[in-house]
Amino acid sequence: MMFTEARQKFEAGMIGQDRSHETITGYDKDLGMIQRFLESKYNCQIYIEDVTTEDIEAYLLMLKEVKAYKPASRNRHLNTLRSFYKFAMKKGWVRDNPTLPLEQVKTPRKERQYITEEEVYQLLDVVDHRLIQLVIRFLYFSGLRISECLHLTLDDVNLEKKTIHVRHGKGDKERFVPISNTLLPYLVDYKENWRVDTESIFFFATKKTGRLSDVYVNRVLADATELLGWKKKVTCHILRHSFASQLVNKNVNPVNIQKLLGHADLKTTSIYVHANQEQLAEAVNAM
Repeated sequence: MMFTEARQKFEAGMIGQDRSHETITGYDKDLGMIQRFLESKYNCQIYIEDVTTEDIEAYLLMLKEVKAYKPASRNRHLNTLRSFYKFAMKKGWVRDNPTLPLEQVKTPRKERQYITEEEVYQLLDVVDHRLIQLVIRFLYFSGLRISECLHLTLDDVNLEKKTIHVRHGKGDKERFVPISNTLLPYLVDYKENWRVDTESIFFFATKKTGRLSDVYVNRVLADATELLGWKKKVTCHILRHSFASQLVNKNVNPVNIQKLLGHADLKTTSIYVHANQEQLAEAVNAM
């Protein structure tokens, strides 16, 4: 089967499984890259049954040496290919899976970057876009991913019950996140007093397009950090890290943090534990 046709059928299969738009787009982008690599290598169109383990190894090596991709990014591409060929095997398109002999690159687990609550308020002071200012506050006090935040509809944010219904979290898992008492008044004021008059179903709506772009929010954050003269990079995901880090610092049970963040594994939550030298000194002096 032609690689292009297999990609299309794989995408249709993911749509049928209700995989998230982000997942489908990411997989197709990765598969497009390897298809172009192999077509350039062999100067012809590619059949999926002709792809060898050596071809994939050459592709992963190219990602490392030519594109300078980090281990985590190369592992993501390998995972995409594994899912693709697993699907192809089930459909009977191929007899062998060329990804089976390949192992992921070991990646050192790093502590997540985060900003303090004081720094969040400094950011808010220099952001002059009112809606993005609210989104920044929302991300920091809810811990949602930016994709989850911008996909929220008016029905998902229940201000009376003080809950946020995340319908399409990572892996298409849903969860309910309580709205903090600190955040609630800002959301009430927005919805009742200054949300734009639009037919858009999205909670965070704009007049022109009906919704915000995550790229735009991150660009405003980058401009704000530059204005503040910070060396550190602050993104929407850093705000999520910061939410988790502050909960850890306030000794919130890690299982509760896991549920708020929508992590499938508690090990993922554990990376938000930040220990500085002062905290370590306090720990040993407690003996």
